[in-house]
Amino acid sequence: MHCSVAQCLEVVGEWWSMLIVRDAMLGVTRFDQFQERLGISRNILKQRLDNLTDHGVLEKVPYSDHPPRYEYRLTAKGQDLSPVVTTMRQWGDKYAAPDGPPVQLVHERCGTVFQAEMTCSNCGERVPAREVRVVSGPGDLDRLLDISGKYSAKSKEPINAE
Repeated sequence: MHCSVAQCLEVVGEWWSMLIVRDAMLGVTRFDQFQERLGISRNILKQRLDNLTDHGVLEKVPYSDHPPRYEYRLTAKGQDLSPVVTTMRQWGDKYAAPDGPPVQLVHERCGTVFQAEMTCSNCGERVPAREVRVVSGPGDLDRLLDISGKYSAKSKEPINAE
């Protein structure tokens, strides 16, 4: 499937994976720290860390030779997940945190707690969801916007409705 959302979920869509990414963004780097904070079994944690490393979200950096030990650090690709984690956090704060947000984001320049918002990369204005229109991009090989079923995803030719 040539869907960017599906491709993202292939890498980080598993529940533990996003929690590992979240903790890495909070500064956690070592296997034992992840295991203790998340309460995840060691074998599942190893699988998730290996997957995130294999996909370039984390890099494995040695910090001890005897015994061999590694830190897991976010790559640029992993850091690019920050808006995703932030949006998930804000959604959870709004719909699943009856006692209020467990953590808040503070803008370092002005010292104020803030909410992330989508803005237009061209004009800088805030972009509410109701002002967004989705159009096909050059990678739309599966005709994602063809919800009518009039076209074959593989051939791009109209389906004969006879």
